Amino acid sequence: MKKDTNIKPVLEIKNLNKSFDNNHVLIDFSMDLYKGENLVIMGKSGSGKSVMIKCLVGLMYADSGEIHIMGKDISKLKQTDLNILRTKIGFLFQGSALYDSMTVRENLEFPLRNHKEMYENKDELVIESLESVGLLSAIDLMPDELSGGMKRRVALARTLILKPKIMIYDEPTTGLDPITAKEIIQLMRDIQEKYSTSSLIITHDIDCARVISNRMILLIDGTNYVEGTFKELENSKDKKVKSFFK
Repeated sequence: MKKDTNIKPVLEIKNLNKSFDNNHVLIDFSMDLYKGENLVIMGKSGSGKSVMIKCLVGLMYADSGEIHIMGKDISKLKQTDLNILRTKIGFLFQGSALYDSMTVRENLEFPLRNHKEMYENKDELVIESLESVGLLSAIDLMPDELSGGMKRRVALARTLILKPKIMIYDEPTTGLDPITAKEIIQLMRDIQEKYSTSSLIITHDIDCARVISNRMILLIDGTNYVEGTFKELENSKDKKVKSFFK
């Protein structure tokens, strides 16, 4: 999926800068995410991926630059409006981040508690979300009874239960065996097709990027160094770009 300049992005970052003392982590970083696409961002350790995500979800403030989500400048939103906007963004944490003391059912019900209308239909929503990741049979299990891949699926179901418009995946295949990783990647593709989500995928897994991406950005030295399709970047003659595909 190539960018169409006539279509407004659902997520837009303009000239984002973030430094910690003399360490310039993000330098005029800009990017667009369009409706229905899977955009992969790859970068080596320390390249600024985690900082960029934290700025996106409001856990960290940039030194300068703009972040627009669904047409709204998040720096100008009141806290109540920002909280509403956040419900439209799903976030899959690298470590799944399930609540160990809650069953799978209770983990999925938890994000519904602040949404009265949805909470009244919690049973139906929990079942629908678990079915979408193929784990309805695990509904009454505890997290310590789940494999790593199952935990990742439950975490994904918990994110999907609020029907987000944008999904952010933080290293979705990290710590998983190759077979389970392929299953998670396929599940991400299925979710894109079923829910028409726009997905931002942070990964260092080249196989994941190959399968899942419509478009890629290489984050190098805090900048959007290059972007394009997987094939375009894979065929690049640039030494820095080629180092990602060895």
